[in-house]
Amino acid sequence: MNYATPPGWYPDTGAPGLERWWDGTAWTAHTRPLAAAPVAAPRPAAPAVEFGPPSLPLPRRRGPHDGSGGGNRIRILAITLSGMLVLGAAVTGVILLGRDEGGTTVTPTTTGSAPAPAPTATATTSAQPEPDADPSILVDQLNGVTLPVPEGWEKPEYGTRGVPTIRTEQSYDCPGGSSFCYHGTVTTHTARSAETAPKALAEADIATAADKAYGEDGLGRRLHGGIRSHQVLEGRELTVAGRTGYLVRWQVTTGKGPGGYVQSLAFPSSVGSETPVIVRFAFDAGVAELPLSLMDTITRGIRPLGDSATGGGVGASIGP
Repeated sequence: MNYATPPGWYPDTGAPGLERWWDGTAWTAHTRPLAAAPVAAPRPAAPAVEFGPPSLPLPRRRGPHDGSGGGNRIRILAITLSGMLVLGAAVTGVILLGRDEGGTTVTPTTTGSAPAPAPTATATTSAQPEPDADPSILVDQLNGVTLPVPEGWEKPEYGTRGVPTIRTEQSYDCPGGSSFCYHGTVTTHTARSAETAPKALAEADIATAADKAYGEDGLGRRLHGGIRSHQVLEGRELTVAGRTGYLVRWQVTTGKGPGGYVQSLAFPSSVGSETPVIVRFAFDAGVAELPLSLMDTITRGIRPLGDSATGGGVGASIGP
């Protein structure tokens, strides 16, 4: 049975010394230096197998007048059984040598200019990080950042549209009906634009962030009755995860419901090719547990992946 290979960093067979990000469907443009893989302990040598004579009772030697040559048949049978044992041992050795220590089939890798093939579910990666099980931290391996998860929030196993997501735990019926909504969501994205300046990226992304949160969903439904108007609340430069970034914040008025606040935050990644990261915020208006100061608190808690000083955001103070 075939299983889809999960997203992660895998050796780039087309570029020795680098790892490339597999998003679960295809290779992306994100690369990073190949991490040092742990040296596996040598496999203990298999004990030598000795084949003795077959454990069959030797018949009484027949004389020239004892009958039909049964001694010859016994010798032929013994030789045949010995040959079958040797053949079985050889086949077993081939199977064992063709598998690694974890019992998975070893697939040879090749180098060259051809595009790397899709990794298989049985492929062994170099220093592949384990998924972060800490419920208080959202880990975005691709973009190399972590976000703190506020109290009363969750990080769903499958985020919004397949992107890393944190959101309020309780859902409610959307004002426009036909689905359910969350009072607060934060998602991380890789910038797809050729633009790299954080200010330009944030200013270009804020309209998309507003539409995704309060405009139409992926099925064309206006869950909040659509956006009627917006007001720019803030636009400023700031430091995010040790890098200079920029944020833009809007207040949006919707056709149904109280509307809300959206924010686009853009900054360079600290890993790989340093492709810019965009973090989108969406808070419903009129919710006491979602003041705008919480957007700032989450922003201050963003850390580079593997930041040892704070454990990736563990020390951040999160609260309303």
